[in-house]
Amino acid sequence: MADQYGALKRQVHMLGDMLGQTIAHDQGEACLDRIEAIRQLAKAARFGDRTRRDELLEMLTSLPDDELVPVARAFNQFLNLANIAEQHFSIANNLDSAGKHLDALLEGLSADQKARLPQVLKELDIELVLTAHPTEVTRRTNIVKYDEIAHCLEALDNPAIGKAEQQHWQDRLRQLIAQAWHTNEIRGNRPTPVDEAKWGFATVENALWEAVPEFIRQFNAKLGQLGLELPWDKSPVRFASWMGGDRDGNPNVTAKITEKVMLLSRWTAVDLFLRDLSPLISELSMSQANAEVMAMGEHSDEPYRVALRKVRNRLRKTLAHIEAVLRGEPGNDEGLLWDDAEFLAPLLAIHKSLCECRMERIADGPLLDMIIRVRCFGLHLIRLDIRQDSGRHAQALDEVTHYLGLGSYLEWDEAQRQAFLLAELQSKRPLIPHHWQASPDTQEVLDTFAVVARQPKQALGIYIISMASQPSDVLAVALFFKEAGMEWAMPIAPLFETLDDLNNAADVISALLDIPWYRDYIQGHQEVMIGYSDSAKDAGVMAAAWAQYQAQEALVRIGQQQGIGLRLFHGRGGTIGRGGGPAQGAILSQPPGSVDGGLRVTEQGEMIRFKFGLPAIAVNSLMIYTSAILEARLAPPPEPEPSWRALMDRLAGDACSAYRAVVRGNPDFVPYFRAATPEQELASLPLGSRPSKRRQGGGIESLRAIPWIFSWTQNRLMLPAWLGAAQALRKAIEAGDQQQLETLYRDWPFFKARLDMLEMVYMKTDSELSAYYDQRLVPQDLWPLGKQLRSQLFEGIHTLLTLSKEEDLMDQDPWLQESIRLRNPYTDPLNILQVELLRRARKGGEVPEPVKQALMVTMAGIAAGMRNTG
Repeated sequence: MADQYGALKRQVHMLGDMLGQTIAHDQGEACLDRIEAIRQLAKAARFGDRTRRDELLEMLTSLPDDELVPVARAFNQFLNLANIAEQHFSIANNLDSAGKHLDALLEGLSADQKARLPQVLKELDIELVLTAHPTEVTRRTNIVKYDEIAHCLEALDNPAIGKAEQQHWQDRLRQLIAQAWHTNEIRGNRPTPVDEAKWGFATVENALWEAVPEFIRQFNAKLGQLGLELPWDKSPVRFASWMGGDRDGNPNVTAKITEKVMLLSRWTAVDLFLRDLSPLISELSMSQANAEVMAMGEHSDEPYRVALRKVRNRLRKTLAHIEAVLRGEPGNDEGLLWDDAEFLAPLLAIHKSLCECRMERIADGPLLDMIIRVRCFGLHLIRLDIRQDSGRHAQALDEVTHYLGLGSYLEWDEAQRQAFLLAELQSKRPLIPHHWQASPDTQEVLDTFAVVARQPKQALGIYIISMASQPSDVLAVALFFKEAGMEWAMPIAPLFETLDDLNNAADVISALLDIPWYRDYIQGHQEVMIGYSDSAKDAGVMAAAWAQYQAQEALVRIGQQQGIGLRLFHGRGGTIGRGGGPAQGAILSQPPGSVDGGLRVTEQGEMIRFKFGLPAIAVNSLMIYTSAILEARLAPPPEPEPSWRALMDRLAGDACSAYRAVVRGNPDFVPYFRAATPEQELASLPLGSRPSKRRQGGGIESLRAIPWIFSWTQNRLMLPAWLGAAQALRKAIEAGDQQQLETLYRDWPFFKARLDMLEMVYMKTDSELSAYYDQRLVPQDLWPLGKQLRSQLFEGIHTLLTLSKEEDLMDQDPWLQESIRLRNPYTDPLNILQVELLRRARKGGEVPEPVKQALMVTMAGIAAGMRNTG
């Protein structure tokens, strides 16, 4: 493996040299010499040279204002280039890891598992939900350049290219690196929800459009060894989005924005299908066809072309109509193509005809790719979810009941609310007067439901209720649907996200299913969303993970007992503190039966680019999800033993107490957090369209989970991802439970996944850098808290290594170990420089523009170095 790492290092070195040449040409040799000196000092400091470390600190803290931005940008750009090289290395050396895992799974199936496989394939349902949470710090314009750099590296890897072609690709690399260097990596303005939605559409266009048919082909080829293939009537994988639909705490997402995003989504889908149709029409010049296609083709000599031209004409009319509506014009709605089934019918007929006329090889070419894309994306590209906080619904209903003289909905208890809602749901008259003028907030709620009610069913995903805690939260949404004239039952998913709500989730769903009206509404299928971010912020990762596990178990039992198809929706982020981690391990660590109803999971922020940014990586990611679901269905993880549960109960209780003792119980914690991290300055970084806080002022509880995690990632303490867990493990060992903990680590995938993710976080921490933030930024009377937290970090690492029987962190994953070590000499200077910039910015008075700009660049650079930041 060392030779392979050597190839990666040589590629990183080549990119670094090209970046250096660009910097020297732009800023001069003296600037490059300064940057190179910093890099060498950081490298020596990483090997324990204290003298070099002191020199590094002196050099970075004494930089004049005019050198701040170039130095910060140099290390930020290098880390982005290192990420590209690493991603390319992963593709070249380990791309088919998921495919090989699937091969091994299929080869090892027992006779019983093989017998069950066709039914499992029929039920395969994976929906990946793209969200625009503000953790993707890289601008879209630079992402395009980085993708092209990856393409150049791929071309240079071809051993067959000659010297002239090699020179061409190297010259192109230099051009792209220069373009990136001369492009401001920090956006000038915060993106709008429409901007975020367009990024999601670009992911489909640039990667998933190509990746999905290729994934289906590869998957079917593997199944073909067993004489099987995926069912033709549906796609095993689909995509949804929150971009333009997630209005929870985001005043920028309005009903008008949602309607515009849905139009743009349709426009993108139609445009992509039109691009595919023209070459397909050109290819299908054959004259032989069955009777159905001959009729479709008007009995011409080229029936396939004639039939497809009719489809193309309708798509062109549809595109023109959408463009007119987007311009605010009425548009011509005659002959439009909106329905997926109507679009699919001629394509399937043509495929059938080609096969009947012994042209299967032609049928299974680009035509089959288009059929796969229609099944996966449809004419709406990605289904839009709608999300809103339960409190907004309750406040709107309160305004209605006050206006009608019925009292205060907010003051009613749960029984009163349910009685009112059910009576109105079954009433034949409307509740809300047509000409009533609501307040702006309530009117926005009503307008949102009106927009949703006007959409076709296939364009929408589910309606998610944040902070759901009672059955009335779900019934309220159903009532708003009724008032808006909704003609079909849109799935409503309560989101259980705090520790208390997770513990009560089963009772809420059970109570809902006991309501006859609601049982009739859901028609045998219920969606439930499990929140990872807020539960971890509320109780710490260990307690939250156990609460999530138990909630899923209880919900699965209820679904089985009630005969309801239950699909769990996992609201995971990129970081461990928000439920992140390797997808395969995460799925296989879920409770038995929890994926039987399918899997729905969010893909957030920068993780969308890392998992789906390039077609080859997207194929591998889709294969990972699919093979993990198959394994979880055919060879589910074991049920935890009663003794395991008892130990886990104690671990979760101790972890929650230890976490809350610091975060809630220590009066110094909030001032320490705000001094030791760039949490306050983070608001100036224009990452996403959503505010960083649910409300202004307040403590940790008012802060969103993403900036909460992001801030601790910046100072390398990574506190939310381990606080509480380590103390609980240490307490269990001291109580004599080490042997049982080792049993859990060996035999229980849930427990092993928790500890493996904890280990990855520990590998990315740096207590010395965290201490440096304290020394330079934190008032001296708060230093003891920082020292205490770093002591807990050290003890946690020691405890984990005791359980894993490893000498060093990540010994079982040398690739990740090497990846982190490769980045450290480039991330460390950004951390040190960030401390200096924060110190200067906090002096008071007007902050110089170079300090502001460089500070934002360090945030982006550290995020690039840490990878999973949000």
